[in-house]
Amino acid sequence: MERVSIPLQLRVVQSQPCQAEQDDKWSTGLCECWGDMDDCCCAFWCLPLFVFKTNRAAGGCPCLPLLDCVGCGTPASLAMRAAVRERYGIEGDVCSDCFYGCCCYPLSWCQISREINKRRAAVQAHASSLSSSKAHYTQLVDQDDVHLI
Repeated sequence: MERVSIPLQLRVVQSQPCQAEQDDKWSTGLCECWGDMDDCCCAFWCLPLFVFKTNRAAGGCPCLPLLDCVGCGTPASLAMRAAVRERYGIEGDVCSDCFYGCCCYPLSWCQISREINKRRAAVQAHASSLSSSKAHYTQLVDQDDVHLI
């Protein structure tokens, strides 16, 4: 039986898929609500729903925002702000998280939401640019008589 040589085309990965470029600053300021008026209006008119939605988008526990209703500070805001800072490598500390959570509660949640949305959009854009690049794949060929030694 005659062997047929099938050309094999390999796709070389030139860059690893990764999260958005990590910057050590928040992408927007605390009071920059004009970029996402839908979220800011939702936060203004129905803050508990907005907090729940943002918490869920960040992958937090659904019951975490209920702790803010109990009193004694704002543990959900503090925890979520710290988690987002840690995830995206944003500078800051617990004192600033506590200050923003207590003094600027709705604005803090809007900033967290904007950061999550912006980073997620950047990752999706990066992933779609990788998938849209032309890649050639060869189909596997049934080779019954071929044996590996």
